[in-house]
Amino acid sequence: MNVFGIGLPEMALILVLALLVFGPKKLPEIGRSLGKAIKGFQDASREFEDEFKREAEQLQKTVAEPMKASLEKPQPKALKPKAEAESISDGPSTSKTTDESDPAESGQTV
Repeated sequence: MNVFGIGLPEMALILVLALLVFGPKKLPEIGRSLGKAIKGFQDASREFEDEFKREAEQLQKTVAEPMKASLEKPQPKALKPKAEAESISDGPSTSKTTDESDPAESGQTV
């Protein structure tokens, strides 16, 4: 019986040393906490393996299915069509009044 490369005589020696160091009252508590830690590690390992298998199956399914082609909807244009832009510019006038005009353009001296 070899567990982690340790035979029966070595395991007995480790058990006797643990009994001497921790005492008979603490040894069951230590064993219990060690067992819980190992069980938690096994559960986490199993959960990781299941998640990995699910992702691998989903990837395989994606690769195996034929791709479906579809047309994309056209993007809304940022600029308005020319006809709408002309009707909007027919609204209020944006030209300069005589008070705002540049004197150099009108030939006046300042």
